[in-house]
Amino acid sequence: MTDKDKVIVLTSTFPRWPKDTTPPFVYELSRRLVSSHEVTVLTPHYPGAKTEEIMAGMTIRRFRYFFNPFEKLAGAQGMLPTLQHNKFYYLLVPLFMLGQMLSLFFLCKKIRPHVIHAHWLIPQGFCAALIAGFFRIPFVVTAHGADIFGLRSYFFKILKKFSLCRTKRVTAVSSALATAIHQDLGYHQQISVLPMGVCAQQFSPAHNFPELKKRYGITEAMLLFVGRLTQKKGVCHLIDAMGQVIQKMPEAKLLVVGGGEEEANIRRQIERMNLGRQVIMVGAVPNAELPAYYATADIFIGPSIQTKGGDTEGFGLTFVEAALSGCLVIGSDVGGIGDIIEHEKTGYLVPPGNAEALAETIIRALQQQEQVTEEMKRQGRAKCLAKYDWPIIAGQYRGLLHAASSSRSVPQ
Repeated sequence: MTDKDKVIVLTSTFPRWPKDTTPPFVYELSRRLVSSHEVTVLTPHYPGAKTEEIMAGMTIRRFRYFFNPFEKLAGAQGMLPTLQHNKFYYLLVPLFMLGQMLSLFFLCKKIRPHVIHAHWLIPQGFCAALIAGFFRIPFVVTAHGADIFGLRSYFFKILKKFSLCRTKRVTAVSSALATAIHQDLGYHQQISVLPMGVCAQQFSPAHNFPELKKRYGITEAMLLFVGRLTQKKGVCHLIDAMGQVIQKMPEAKLLVVGGGEEEANIRRQIERMNLGRQVIMVGAVPNAELPAYYATADIFIGPSIQTKGGDTEGFGLTFVEAALSGCLVIGSDVGGIGDIIEHEKTGYLVPPGNAEALAETIIRALQQQEQVTEEMKRQGRAKCLAKYDWPIIAGQYRGLLHAASSSRSVPQ
């Protein structure tokens, strides 16, 4: 028998298999709770993934909701981009919700958790609110971005408010997200701003890999983008900016690492602008290989925007990964990015969607004195070490979950 508190982690984003390209932040947080909690992760099934397994001391259960070949609603690209890209998957949403609720119900009945940690207010927070209420289990919900900045219809606002009224604690991954919850949803209780973390040992300047530049034929500046190729990432504006950058810096090259529904549009844009030599589409890269890309690059650029539907960057973990790797960072002044980048101190902020301003900033960063660049990189890494290293973040979540579970009243 164990005297650890039992926690169910409810999430739609979780690695499906080794060397997966799915963002691993929920996995990284959850595995760091194992020292203090008995962790069970409930996440959607995906073709080729195991329905149940043990990973890093956690029990992973993947719930079924349709025929195996079609269970792709929660893939590497995320639920909202998948829905936007293929309208067919809207038909699966009710089945997804039903499968998640039933699986959570029977899992709670079986293991009697002390607390549930739901990632994303919609749909996981809503499911947790229903099931946790039935079993009188406290639950904590973490808002990540698309669940607040997107899904803005009256119907979704009702679901969000329902979930917020029943949660024990709310966390948001950035101050901008917390403000949006207060203002847009009329939530007046305390919100803990707790981002996801990054492993400072994994993302370090020590992983500089010169052979990477040789692989891609880079002899001068290496510019880098890493992320899902979705509309809110604004990569089209970065490509536009590159057309101006190469006029001043003809040997500069941009690596675009990632995949997504915007990939075909971006490739067409590169071809149309005749940038095939300067912009290299790398595709999705296993998470274990990313540190070398960050540490080798000269500048990391995240040109995020706010979409017409309101969705934008909830936090921006890639900026933290880049800064910890000793890379100079440039990002849009939108969403939660301002929590990470202090303009002209730890990096540069530019107006979102402004290719000309982005190009000017890239050129400025490449031409400025080396000591200025090194000082910005030093301060950026120091800030991220102090605020976003996983031991710090996991400790804060561990304390929050313990506090929430102290009010548990589960029938035995």
